[in-house]
Amino acid sequence: MTHDWRARLSELAKDRPLQVVTLAAAVVATAAAAAPVRTATGQRAAILTAVEQVVAPAVKPVEMELVWQGADVDGDGQSDFANPTGNEPREHDAYGSGEFGARRDGGSRRHEGVDFIAEAGQTVVAPISGYVTKIGYAYAGDGDLKFVEISNPALKLEARAFYIAPDVQVGQTVRVGQPIGEVYSLQRKYPGGMTDHVHLELIDKRGRRIDATNVITASYQAKADFSAAD
Repeated sequence: MTHDWRARLSELAKDRPLQVVTLAAAVVATAAAAAPVRTATGQRAAILTAVEQVVAPAVKPVEMELVWQGADVDGDGQSDFANPTGNEPREHDAYGSGEFGARRDGGSRRHEGVDFIAEAGQTVVAPISGYVTKIGYAYAGDGDLKFVEISNPALKLEARAFYIAPDVQVGQTVRVGQPIGEVYSLQRKYPGGMTDHVHLELIDKRGRRIDATNVITASYQAKADFSAAD
């Protein structure tokens, strides 16, 4: 074995566990003995390929998923908020932006909630625990587009989820994350570019609107691998 090949294996020994280098050396010896007579360049290339196949790590790509987490404001170790649709907030479309505080009516007023993207017919879950205090109409004279109001006296908060067909009743107790209805399509009311969504308003004890993205946040986490599970 030439000096440059000894140097190559010496470098590999610094970067790999001892048992891998030992195995690589065995492969080199086997490949050299079994290889037919060929030029020095061709023999070195064959040996290098054998070494790389042994010492190259098999790295499995990590699959990531977007996970929504509600803040724990009462300190009991449980989330007090939930994303009503499980999707991201509506970005700018033909009718404006769905973020909290976005301009409306030429700047004369501000958007008082956060629009979470949805698909017509999908399930909507309760953004907070509490009891249903009101089921109302999002727009006067439109009997289809409704909202559900949930009050939580302990947190001193109210949550209103708009544009849903409710399957709960006034006075009913609900828990955070529990299904409360289905999404209505907004295409009839806002044709030509409105993204279907659920408009969520959070209201504190003083009647002030709160940006829901301050208490409902998302992060990318490694997806759990259940392939080996029974």
